[in-house]
Amino acid sequence: MADDFKSRLIEFLENHRGLVVVFFCLPASFLFNLLLAAQRTLRLLFSSPHKHDERVKAIQKQIHKWNKVPKEERKLLCTSRPNWLSLSTTFYRKDLCHQINLDLFDVLELDERNLTVRVEPMVTVGEITKFLIPKGYTLAVTLEIADATLGGLALGTGMTTHSHQVGLYQESVVSYEVVLHDGSLVRATKAENSDLYRTLPWSHGSLGFLVALTLKLVRVKPFIKLTYLPIEGQKNYCDMVRMLSGDTSSDHPTADYVEATIFSHDKAVIMTGTYSDYDRNLSVNHITKWYKPWFYKYAETFLKKGKHTELVPLREYLLRHNRAIFWVVESMIPFGNNPLFRLFFGWLLPPKPAFLKYTTTPGVRAYTFTRQVFQDIVLPIRKLEEQIDTSDKLFDAYPLLVYPCRIYDHGPASGQLKRPRQEYLVEGTNYAVYNDLGIYGVPGYVKRKEKYDPVQAMREMEKFTRDVGGFSFLYADIFMTRKEFEEMFDLTLYEKVREKYGAEGSFPHLYDKVKPEIDVFEIGRQLKIK
Repeated sequence: MADDFKSRLIEFLENHRGLVVVFFCLPASFLFNLLLAAQRTLRLLFSSPHKHDERVKAIQKQIHKWNKVPKEERKLLCTSRPNWLSLSTTFYRKDLCHQINLDLFDVLELDERNLTVRVEPMVTVGEITKFLIPKGYTLAVTLEIADATLGGLALGTGMTTHSHQVGLYQESVVSYEVVLHDGSLVRATKAENSDLYRTLPWSHGSLGFLVALTLKLVRVKPFIKLTYLPIEGQKNYCDMVRMLSGDTSSDHPTADYVEATIFSHDKAVIMTGTYSDYDRNLSVNHITKWYKPWFYKYAETFLKKGKHTELVPLREYLLRHNRAIFWVVESMIPFGNNPLFRLFFGWLLPPKPAFLKYTTTPGVRAYTFTRQVFQDIVLPIRKLEEQIDTSDKLFDAYPLLVYPCRIYDHGPASGQLKRPRQEYLVEGTNYAVYNDLGIYGVPGYVKRKEKYDPVQAMREMEKFTRDVGGFSFLYADIFMTRKEFEEMFDLTLYEKVREKYGAEGSFPHLYDKVKPEIDVFEIGRQLKIK
């Protein structure tokens, strides 16, 4: 009887998940967010950039204390930041590590002459855009999710729709300041500790503790002049994206921002943006207002309306995907873009990613793992048609996100990213144009209640990625063995750096840090049995 009731309850919750999210998750998430906001406000009130050195010394003191523990009794080092505050989909077992508190939340210095900003690693995208944009600047690479931390992006990775001009997030980092396993503080730049500088990106906290970083800025104007280009035919929209991103010519691309949202195999809307002052001939669209359509839904309307140009305030453009978390919220609240829902409840969105993670039980984790896909995969843009076809076959999940991005060839031993293949390089340059393929939401097979093996599907996607010389963002679940992981990424320099800077035996290895805490291969076997 109890098992029957439990199965019926689970079936009800699955079939009415939108109501559960609206009447429980959204209000609870809103209150949760208020608590976090109050905490951030207190931090701002007591902001103390001048005490940065003191905070770093406190971190060093914690590590010196760890070093006094007998070697055979030491646990590997990690930060004490809760898993639920991370945007990663995985839950790394921090309870098995010695945790170091990093109380580092301040903007330290704005250098307007050299166009850089020095920050502590816990500063978020939302906070830095509020700080910089009124002064006429933004980061060269600004992620769309407000809760992402600048330090997390530096030790992981990130890209934006400006990346076809500047490359990945790591290209915008001038210097890293890192506390090593022995408590020593080192600075890593292209010229100083250059091997560490090249391997900190994609290291995910497996080499040391980041305590500050300096990032490049770009000058901006208050608006983005945003043009929506609806295109039919796969080859037509793929060719257009390649042209706008600079893949077909070494001439500098004219648009400051380029992205595409693919709504079906044959239909896409390409968006181009340029910095702009106010133009009385164009309407201003405040796209992040709570009552406005979700951005991707708004973009989709131009498949019928045709080409359109408008002004969007810069910060609203940069955070345009925040409200619907791209289109992930649709799988939680299928009616969330309804005008009445937006009007009365839109102010509750988005559900706080930290709250969703905080309330994720092992059962919920297994449930979402088998019924959703959330992946960002970086692939050569010359293989764009093949990417879309492969994703369509394996997941049947639309929309798809496409962000073009330069991947630079920094020569041999340049870090975890392999050099772009010669055939992908743009003639006359030292870079190739790749693109992020964002696959988010519920696969079509799951929606239709057809047979779907998430492990097999992702392993096939990862094989395709390795075969064409691409790579997976490591914040999301990976499905590779250690051997396959080392085929996708070049760990030659990374392993040397781990030995040289004392990370081996002190910090978890990169693969161990990013692999799922659940046994994906066992889940795959169980699904095949069923």
